[in-house]
Formats: sequence, structure tokens, C-alpha cells
Amino acid sequence: MASRLGPDGARSAATRQRAATGHGDAPVARVEPGEDASAPAPNEPRVLLALPAEANVAAPPALRPGTLYIVATPIGNLEDITLRALRVLREADIVAAEDTRHTRGLLSRYGIARPLVSYREQNRASSARALLRQLETGTVALVSDAGMPAIADPGAELIRQVVARGGRVEVVPGPNAALAALVASGLSPAPFLFAGFLSRQRGDRRRQLTNLAARPETLVFYEAPHRVVATLADLSAILGDRPAAACRELTKLHEEVRRSALGALLDHYRATPPRGEFVLVVGGATEEAARAGESHALSDTEVDAALLAAMERGERMRAVVADLAARGGRGRRDVYARWQALRAQEARD
Repeated sequence: MASRLGPDGARSAATRQRAATGHGDAPVARVEPGEDASAPAPNEPRVLLALPAEANVAAPPALRPGTLYIVATPIGNLEDITLRALRVLREADIVAAEDTRHTRGLLSRYGIARPLVSYREQNRASSARALLRQLETGTVALVSDAGMPAIADPGAELIRQVVARGGRVEVVPGPNAALAALVASGLSPAPFLFAGFLSRQRGDRRRQLTNLAARPETLVFYEAPHRVVATLADLSAILGDRPAAACRELTKLHEEVRRSALGALLDHYRATPPRGEFVLVVGGATEEAARAGESHALSDTEVDAALLAAMERGERMRAVVADLAARGGRGRRDVYARWQALRAQEARD
């Protein structure tokens, strides 16, 4: 039977290699079972073997000029990169990275040499202008240090600007710490609410948690190791002793998923200093807890009484206002205005 591949019934070796790897100029090497994909890169660049050379697979389409490619990258284990992500990173005109040194290590591991530019919180305004100019005629691949760009990441602003200009955005999906932790937690995965990083300020953090206390969704938070204990303390105080999971170093050598009630997690990490990046997953409010949270909001009379008592004790009113706003489900400006009114009334009296 005549082959559909051409009159000679077979592809050339070069064509087969391009179909297998998405390119024709980089060496192909297999990552053997048991190898540590997070180990330092060898002297020779390596890429994963995409497909057997004999596979009858159509060549992927070329990247489209004017497109911003949002490329998810591994959150720990470098084997978690997708074949499509490798191709886009290899073919994009520019790779915009949160930390170019970090991304250079990933690209080097897979034998990819592309121009790298910095796009991070500190320089996003100036860098965005240059990237938007590049998108007028070329392609840009945007990556973060780990996971999906724009999720608790400055990339969201660049995407917004491209969309506002009528530009094209294409997502190359892949690893994400929030989803990995949600699934590993054993808690209900749907519905869930991703809250990202909570405020570093205790009063603001408690206010955020108060606003979430009655939500029935499973809650997902990112947290840095040096704030885990303080955050767990506030979670336990505001939400109660709910089932939860503390997930750290996901996909890495020292991955740990600790499942228990919030109080037990707090006790553990008070005794054992937290290390690594954390995702905290907390069960949603039950119907009873939601009703209790709604009835817990402080009335004007209760807020005024608490403010007057704090004033008599000589407490720092900034901290008192923040705590009352968090505990009472009130706006911080509202509580502050009530304090100013009470102070003015006392001055008149």
C-alpha cells in the first residue's frame, strides 16, 4: 500500500527528528528512569525524548507573531516541563522571566538558548513597554520562577496590557502549586477559592480572614516559611479548628503534605521551624459556622464600647482599630471614623 508520507514511503531522518522534538537543531537524549531531574545539568545540553522517531505526527504550527505566550514551568521537579512548553521556549523571539538566572538554569538543562529579559515586580513598568514593542512584530514567552505566570505573580499586569491593546495571548498550561496542593490535601476540591498571599500586616490579615470565614469553598493560600506560624495562628483564631493541610516543597525531594486540624498544624510548626515554600489548604465553612460568622459582626454600640475601653487603657489605637475591623467584620475606615468621632466628643466634654 502506498505511503501517505511521500512517494518514497518514508520520512527523512531530519524530518522524523523535527516531528519528534519540535525542532531540528538540538541533540536528543533520554532521561533514564531513576534519574534526578532536579540535579545540576551535565556538560552536554539535554532535552527529553519527545516521541519515537517513527511516530507519524504532524509538525506543530509555528509561533504566531504578535502573540504573548504564557508558559507554565516546573514548581520543583524539572521533569514536569511539557513538550509544548519546551517548543515555545525554544522558538520564541524573547523569553521574559521573573528571575533570569533561575530561568537560565531551566533553559540550559534542555539545551535552549534564547534571549532572556527581566520582567518582575520592581521593573514591570519599564520592561512592559519594551515587551509590548517586541510584540508589534515578534513573539514573547512569559515565565515565572515556578508554575503558571500571573498566579500570585506580576505577569498578570502584562497580560492585562496586551489584552487592553487587542493583542493575542496564548496559554501553555502546566504545573501549578495551588492545584497540586488542593488535590493532595484530601479536602473537597470543588468549589475552591484561591486567596493567594495574605497581607503581611496582622490586622489586615485578620480582616481578610474574617471576610472569608463564612465562605463554604475550600480555601487555598500561599505563604512564605517565616510567616507560616503567624498565619496558622490567625487561621485558627478566625476560622476555628477546621481540617486543613500544609503542603511544602511540592514535587521536590523533601515534599511534605501534613493533614490535620489547624490547631495541630500550628502546634507542629511552632515546635518544628517551617522550611520551604508553603501552600495552606483549609476546609470551607459548614452551614453552622457560616451562620455563626454572620452573627458575629459587631454592632456600632459594641465597636464604640471596645474603642472607649481601649482609649481608657491607653492602647495604641492603630492596632485596636485593625483588630476590631478584623474581628467584627467591619471596614477599617468605618472603625477609624468611629474612633475619631469618640475622641472629638470627649474633647468637647
